[in-house]
Amino acid sequence: MKTKIISIEMAPDLNIIFGMSHFIKTVEDLYEAIAGTSTTVEFGIGFCEASGPCLIRSDGNNDDLIKLAEQQAYDIACGHTFVIFMRNAYPINFLPRIKMIPEIVSIFCATANPIEIIIAETNQGRGVIGVIDGFMPKGIETAEDKQKRYKFLRDIGYKR
Repeated sequence: MKTKIISIEMAPDLNIIFGMSHFIKTVEDLYEAIAGTSTTVEFGIGFCEASGPCLIRSDGNNDDLIKLAEQQAYDIACGHTFVIFMRNAYPINFLPRIKMIPEIVSIFCATANPIEIIIAETNQGRGVIGVIDGFMPKGIETAEDKQKRYKFLRDIGYKR
C-alpha cells in the first residue's frame, strides 16, 4: 500500500464539500439538492465513479467550477467520492439536504480552508484515510475573541 496527500488550495471566494456516496445517481441528486436550495449559488460537482467505465462524472451551473471539480475529482481518484465547489453561498445551507440524499455515505469536510486529503492506494484502487481541514489551533479564545466571533455570526446573518 502507498499513501499520498492531495492538497487543495482554496480561492478566497470558494467553499468546498468533499464526501462519499455509493451510486452514479449521486451527481444528479447533488445538483438537484443544491439548485433547489439557492438561486444565487454558483457550483460545480465532480464525482469519481467506482465501477463500470470508472469516469469522472460532473454537473453544476458554472463552467469554471465544473472544470475545477472535475480536475480535483480526477486528482483525488478515490471511488465514489465527490467534490463540490461553490461560490456565493456557505456549505451550511446545503449540508442538511445533501445528507438526506439516500446514496450519501459521509461528508469528510465542508470548508473554505485549504485541505489535504490523505489517500491510501492499493492494487485495486484508492481510498480516503482522512482529511486535514485548515490549520492547528494557536491558542484558546479570549473574551475579546468571543466578542469577535459573536459579532461575525451576526454580521453574516447566521445569528440575531
